[in-house]
Amino acid sequence: MEPSAWRDASTRNLTHDWDSDNQTYFSCYHPLVVEYRYFAVLWGCLVTITGTVGNLMTVLAFATDPCIRTRFNVLIVNLALADLLYCALLQPVTTDSYLHLRWRGGALGCRAFGLLLFVSNAVSILTLCLIAVSRYLLVQRRSTFERLFSARGLLLLLPSTWALGLASFCPLWPVYVFVPLVCTCSFHRTRGRPYTTILLFLYFFAGLFCVGVFYLLIYRRVRLAARAVLRHRPSRRSSRKRVAPAAGTEDDSGVSSGGAPTCTSEVDSQGEPPARRAGATWYKEPGEPQPTRSALDSHTARARASPEEPATTPSATTPPALTPPSMTPPSTSLPSTSPPSTTPPSTSPPSKTPPSTSPPAKTPPSTTPPHATQSSGGDELKRVTRMCFAVFLCFVFCFVPFLLLNLADQRGRAPQILHMFCANLTWLNSCINPLLYAVMNPQFRRSYHLLLTRAFSPLGRLWRALRSRSASC
Repeated sequence: MEPSAWRDASTRNLTHDWDSDNQTYFSCYHPLVVEYRYFAVLWGCLVTITGTVGNLMTVLAFATDPCIRTRFNVLIVNLALADLLYCALLQPVTTDSYLHLRWRGGALGCRAFGLLLFVSNAVSILTLCLIAVSRYLLVQRRSTFERLFSARGLLLLLPSTWALGLASFCPLWPVYVFVPLVCTCSFHRTRGRPYTTILLFLYFFAGLFCVGVFYLLIYRRVRLAARAVLRHRPSRRSSRKRVAPAAGTEDDSGVSSGGAPTCTSEVDSQGEPPARRAGATWYKEPGEPQPTRSALDSHTARARASPEEPATTPSATTPPALTPPSMTPPSTSLPSTSPPSTTPPSTSPPSKTPPSTSPPAKTPPSTTPPHATQSSGGDELKRVTRMCFAVFLCFVFCFVPFLLLNLADQRGRAPQILHMFCANLTWLNSCINPLLYAVMNPQFRRSYHLLLTRAFSPLGRLWRALRSRSASC
């Protein structure tokens, strides 16, 4: 494009006039972004590959791993589907626009792209809100969580996020245009007002603000629960020999997770002490006297010594009744002088059989003290909450610079390369979530490793077959 033609096109683009028949309006050429576009294309390809593979693995992990198939992780899958829509379908189109510095999809394609872009963002924000609400209800009002996030409730909530996103941004269909400042399609800056202003405020500002408030409430509640556990739990010396509660715990979704040792998503989500809520025998009220260590040790010693007592008592030796009948001299006219108590009716005396072959003291006590069970549940709750909060922070970090720049630069006077860089920063949001799951959640990390192992196992077999064939030749 000639410099004079570019200046004319730039003047018309700054006023955002649209003519669907004129392809000049689909150009985002600028001399300052000619070199920058190669960085944007490389960044876009990385986001496309990483986001598509990562979010697809998240969905497959949920479908194949029973430990991940919980009600809470259904929300994670819904967020992954929204990101998968962007990374697999929308991001390659955006990367193509940056490579050619123009939109090549036509006016209808631009409108469809803008609609899907904002629907994906709306579903992501609504899902983040549901995740924050679910975590808050899990630690504050468990009964409300069970009702709202039941199987039937999730069947209503998850489609509602997509329906609400479509209903919110479908009315903007006529005003989706190509925006040269960011080299992509979006709604017209002034033609859709005040509806666009209301939508941006409700989704990006009010929605994200509510998510932050819920996580602040979760943080306060977790701190209060941790202090309550520290205040009410038994001392370490008195609880060392106690038996840990054997009742099944519940995971972060409220679904009871029985005894599978590999599923480690049990969390302790109530505010009161876990031992009291589970009905454990080792839990004592603060005013109730606790057993001392010496009493426990003496009781254990007596219990262990009880099976050996019959062997050391004099009655446990061979009594006269064990003498065979053939060895007893036969009686003639005189009656037997042996007392009747010395001749037992049976040759197997009762003293040979201990009263109890398996005393209760022989059962080995649990090596896990009660305070370790409490701390493990609290640590799991904190770890899952930290992961959700990290996802929220990444979303804010990716979108806030772009939103603030658009609010501060209403007339489009900022350099185009700055607008492009802030827009490229929003791409990161769609591919970073699977990385957070892999780093901060052991179950997702194990499932990702299993999926990758299964995916590359045919290549490994092929490589070994080729090596064996070459060695034989």
